[in-house]
Amino acid sequence: MKERLIRLVGVGCIALFASACVVIEDGEVGVSKSFGAISDTPVGQGVALQFPVVRTVETWNVKLQELKETAQVPSSEGLIVGLDTSLLFQIDPMAAPEIRKTVGWNYIPTLIVPYFRNAVRDVVSGYPVKNIYGEQGRKEIAAKIRGFLSENLGPRGVVIVDVLLRDVKLPTRFKESIEAKLTAEQRVQQKAFELEQAGKDAEIEVARARGAAEAQQIVRSTLSDSYLQYLWIKTLNENPNVIYVATEANLPIFRNVSGK
Repeated sequence: MKERLIRLVGVGCIALFASACVVIEDGEVGVSKSFGAISDTPVGQGVALQFPVVRTVETWNVKLQELKETAQVPSSEGLIVGLDTSLLFQIDPMAAPEIRKTVGWNYIPTLIVPYFRNAVRDVVSGYPVKNIYGEQGRKEIAAKIRGFLSENLGPRGVVIVDVLLRDVKLPTRFKESIEAKLTAEQRVQQKAFELEQAGKDAEIEVARARGAAEAQQIVRSTLSDSYLQYLWIKTLNENPNVIYVATEANLPIFRNVSGK
């Protein structure tokens, strides 16, 4: 009975010690609260002791976090543009106690989301649709949103890492006009290609004709009396069965008399 009691006491002590320990891992800080008062100094990585009422330690995530938002915002022309955006941010470890005091655990929906939505709406409304859709315009918009959030959330301990415009959904009318423009440009490019190809084909035909004409000219220029007499003598020497027949034009005609 005594051994069983000792065992139970030992298990209880271990459980009490385990419940009194809080492990602060990499990418986390602890916020210590004692008798309802939050300490201004964060608890660093390692094992922290806590006791009910006397001291409790909350773990806070200070790693990089992503906040995604989908919004319908008006352009400078009043057209509604759909935007899929991402905000990359993290909490300054030294500012975690202050955020816990002034905002609380739900600081993302309470503090960050309203500022992010307001920045997206205000910045995008100053741009026409074509700039929002263009690469350079998206970079400018993202940079302005990032600057606005850094200015307003930075002093409160929220570090703004980046703002990304993941997708832009254009108004139907504007999208149709872009598609029509692209189709027209493709047609112009096709016609230009066909015209270029036709010009190349014509150049090839002209070159062939010029080559044939030059070849004929060369042949005509070389058919002199001396050259014909040379051919006559050469043929007679190579084939004794060929005889010469005179013509009125004084051009030789060679006939094979062997019957082969």
